[in-house]
Amino acid sequence: MPGRPLSLRALNRATLARQLLLARQRVPVLRAIERLAGLQAQLARPPFIGLWSRVEGFRREELRRLVASRAVVRGPLMRATLHLVTAADFLAFRGPLQPALDAASRIVADRLVNVDLARVIAAARALFEEEPRTFDELRPLLGARFPGVDLRALAYAVRTQLPLVQVPSEDAWAFHGSGRFAVAEAWLGEAIPDERSPEALAVRYLAAFGPATAADLQAWSGLGRLDGSLAAIRPKLRSFRDEDGRELLDLPRAPRPPEDTPAPVRFLPEWDNLLLAHADRRRVVAEAHRKALTTKNLVVPPTFLVDGFAAGRWRIAGTGKRTKLELEPFAPLSRRTRDALEEEGARLVGFVVNDEEAAPARGRRG
Repeated sequence: MPGRPLSLRALNRATLARQLLLARQRVPVLRAIERLAGLQAQLARPPFIGLWSRVEGFRREELRRLVASRAVVRGPLMRATLHLVTAADFLAFRGPLQPALDAASRIVADRLVNVDLARVIAAARALFEEEPRTFDELRPLLGARFPGVDLRALAYAVRTQLPLVQVPSEDAWAFHGSGRFAVAEAWLGEAIPDERSPEALAVRYLAAFGPATAADLQAWSGLGRLDGSLAAIRPKLRSFRDEDGRELLDLPRAPRPPEDTPAPVRFLPEWDNLLLAHADRRRVVAEAHRKALTTKNLVVPPTFLVDGFAAGRWRIAGTGKRTKLELEPFAPLSRRTRDALEEEGARLVGFVVNDEEAAPARGRRG
């Protein structure tokens, strides 16, 4: 039978603990990325900010080195979106996530009627194996081999069907905006396992975002119904209920701190998975604020947390000495909270501009 109900605050604190947001952790960056089950990386800079908010003493160059050494890669994974993950996790996640990528590719299916996609994917693989290429470079090459076909639809199908990773650059945030891609197996020197079962993926999800429902796991991964996968590992899990009576499953020894555990202010980048990893996002985002965190073009803006919950949006404006942090709170902030945000924000600006914390030492461990 499911255990005692967990309040929203209890779920909030459990998730923050696993996402390294209750206190910055002294942990190797590679290990942090693994514990987070990756970071969404639609843009190059957000994963750096996400790690800065979570890892004590994090420096930009640490992640750049991991990317350059191929220990960390960036490629399409959960929800068919770009993620930054360890190389080991890319290899482990890619097979189980293929159905989600297949589902994403259906949005262009009506533009590729009578196209032999197997031939297209084989041709694209050969082109990427010749040398890393951007998709702008790939499209005309495919057009020469498959004339009369919608090239943008063709390229999107390639993106979802062929395991690709983006090749790093010398840019400040490790990747160029119009980056080159390579076949993952060639880049990593290792084949992607044939294993498609999502059970191991479900365990990793619960470790990073639990306690959670099957619907939450589906929202994070982009996969279809996963009740069966959770049922298969249920004997290894612990059962709870939320305040609405829904069953939540979790790893027995995963952290579930008391709901009154203090949570410091934190700045999250665009598309941070903390805001996207649950079907029911109320553990982090109040229902009244949910629309404010998704723009018309589906961008999830940079967000700041107060007492563990999304409390507003932020942006960095200006350049050089005129760089400043601008806050857009959802509700009035107390003077104490605003001071804490300004102090943490000064350090964030210092990191983004100089890769150094600009504020005094007080409160740095957060």
